[in-house]
Amino acid sequence: MKFSALQLAEPIVRAVTQQGYTTPTPIQAGAIPPALEGRDILGTAQTGTGKTCAFALPILQRLSSEKRKQPVRNKRHNQRARSRAPRALILCPTRELATQIHESFIDYGSNLKLGYCVIYGGVNQYHQVRALQRGVDVLVATPGRLKDLHDQGHIDLREIEVLVLDESDRMLDMGFIHDIKNIVRLTPADRQTMLFSATISESIRNLAVELLNDPMSVETAPESTTVDAVHQRFFVIPQQQKNRLLITLLKSEEIERVLVFTKTKHKADRVARWLRRANITADAIHSNRTQSARNAAMRSFREGRVQVLVATDIASRGIDVDDVSHVINFDVPIDPETYVHRIGRTARAGASGTAITFVQESESGMVHAIERRADITLPDPEPLPTLADLPERGPDSPPPSETRDERRRGWNREGDRRRHKSHSGGYNKNGYAPRDDRDGDSGKPGGYKKNKFKKNAG
Repeated sequence: MKFSALQLAEPIVRAVTQQGYTTPTPIQAGAIPPALEGRDILGTAQTGTGKTCAFALPILQRLSSEKRKQPVRNKRHNQRARSRAPRALILCPTRELATQIHESFIDYGSNLKLGYCVIYGGVNQYHQVRALQRGVDVLVATPGRLKDLHDQGHIDLREIEVLVLDESDRMLDMGFIHDIKNIVRLTPADRQTMLFSATISESIRNLAVELLNDPMSVETAPESTTVDAVHQRFFVIPQQQKNRLLITLLKSEEIERVLVFTKTKHKADRVARWLRRANITADAIHSNRTQSARNAAMRSFREGRVQVLVATDIASRGIDVDDVSHVINFDVPIDPETYVHRIGRTARAGASGTAITFVQESESGMVHAIERRADITLPDPEPLPTLADLPERGPDSPPPSETRDERRRGWNREGDRRRHKSHSGGYNKNGYAPRDDRDGDSGKPGGYKKNKFKKNAG
């Protein structure tokens, strides 16, 4: 079957063909026809199978072929929100995924006269508000920033015709359920709703019953199954030797582009530092980093300037990078759905890939839980190779930590007096208080103000 056989408009088919797509994937072939008829969709498919295209093309078809309904206004929304309210809303859990979906809409709708906008937290809202003021047809958003801008009167959701919840399982895991329900109440009751997820849990089914009206269920893969093309490997190793094993594998095997998953944000930073000390190009991506830093890390990884990207599970949503040869689970995921999602970052679009998991002896029960829940048989652990020595402390290493007595005295390793707030007075050595620490300040960054009660830092 070709995309032209799905009753899509010629400009949409032409744009999809320009992206190199000719034959729809199973989730696309199953979801697009009923979505074009206006039916609600409950879609389930493995990662990397084209769920974004499955809901983007019907939305573009509908918005380009139907006229905008007569808008409903009231005094609650100011003039800034009245330019052109969005007609389609796509909710997703992370900034990276929101950016990816926004770029997909731009690509698929390149031959249409529609406006697209993406909003997410972690950055200044100024440019997002300006884009909304210019008018938008398709809005891609994370729940928190969307709710915030709506409360400020910048967004009117009463003209929404299509609502999409992408990666719904992760949004529920991140605690967005109340924000989602509040946002849904702001949209018209006669909207078309599509819910897509890599896995379908009981909570997802309950949400579908609440939001969807006689939905068409499109499930192209059994729940929580792994990608067949992924070669899975396991090593049993103590926690303190995982860094050495990771460096050994990266230097001894043909690993071109690899994602490393950790449980915590701080561990992701530590692993990336160890790899850089071993002369392996690496960067980390997690929610503590600024959006510009996360974008730079993703750009370097996509362009091949960084071999290893260390990520947490939350930040990994939206990492859609071609030619990821390996996924390494530095830490065993807690639940099987997360394991399936992690290894699905490789072997995408029919390619092959390898997933390597580091397991501690005390975590054997978690591995068996993955086997039971996902209905798979995992391979036996491999013998450990000769582990590489850890590199010496490099130039990018953090300085040695101070002792408790040195912190109390306010002296660093070099014997210099530290220039920051003391525990008693709150002012630095010269009696100045940083602007950010004073109430009633004008808000201008930088600079100091002389305090009439001069206090020393020790």
